[in-house]
Amino acid sequence: MKHRHPRGRDVTGILLLDKPSGMTSNTALQAAKRLFRARKAGHTGSLDPLATGLLPVCFGEATKLSGFLLEADKSYRATIRLGVRTTTGDSEGEVIHQGDTTGIDRARIEQVAASFRGELQQVPPMHSAIKQNGVPLYKLAHQGIEVERQPRAVTIHRLDVLSVSGDEVEIAVDCSKGTYIRVLADEIGEMLGCGGHICALRRTGVGAFDSSHMITLDALQELAQTGDDAALDGFLVSMESALTQWPDVRLPKDVAYFLVRGQPVFVPHAPPQGLVRIYTREDRFLGVGRILDDGRVAPKRLVNQ
Repeated sequence: MKHRHPRGRDVTGILLLDKPSGMTSNTALQAAKRLFRARKAGHTGSLDPLATGLLPVCFGEATKLSGFLLEADKSYRATIRLGVRTTTGDSEGEVIHQGDTTGIDRARIEQVAASFRGELQQVPPMHSAIKQNGVPLYKLAHQGIEVERQPRAVTIHRLDVLSVSGDEVEIAVDCSKGTYIRVLADEIGEMLGCGGHICALRRTGVGAFDSSHMITLDALQELAQTGDDAALDGFLVSMESALTQWPDVRLPKDVAYFLVRGQPVFVPHAPPQGLVRIYTREDRFLGVGRILDDGRVAPKRLVNQ
């Protein structure tokens, strides 16, 4: 009897992919996985097909940390076209309203934008991947079905008007997870009294990652054709670089022995509370831990390097 060999390479790390417009996040993920010939891969939160920009792709053991990136704050640059409202809140939807933009100047736009900063309630759009009774809302929307959605609390940390050119407004947004920039554009247009929709959207940041080290699928394809796996792997960043917002604790080998077997351990001078990155004293990354009330560190998500 022949034994099946697992397909793909054991690759571990995070790829900061610059997703192209017109491609779903899953298609981009599968393309990257194929180019790296990676055994295991996952992304960290979908980008709309229309959107471009930062899509962190986790390979191997890094997939265990993808949930933390999913929870992270995000940054975007977007262009809103005023005067036209669509069914989807972006340029792929059908036009449902056309409004007059006469007299709407930059000062008025900035005044309205300022009112959206801070915590607000946002109703997810029908054209989203949120599920209702196990069915994604966008599938219902394609059938012409609209269902009631519960508003969600989101936080807009920053919303700056970068430029105004005719009916197009470019904005920069830093926000909490779960924020829909399409909904934000629609509501800004509504408050201005003319309607609006997103005509361009680019994600520029996810948690600790920004757009400075992104690479396109085309560039990866070119590199993959050379057959140089080491050059490809050179574009991966370490999985612990996704967690730089948390302090680290370093364990002696005998203490680490118990932690990796699931037991909370005592660490002198541990941070007072919250999540921590756990290393051995030899700088081997073990994963994410949680500080307990009694000061011990309990394993939360361990990796195997």
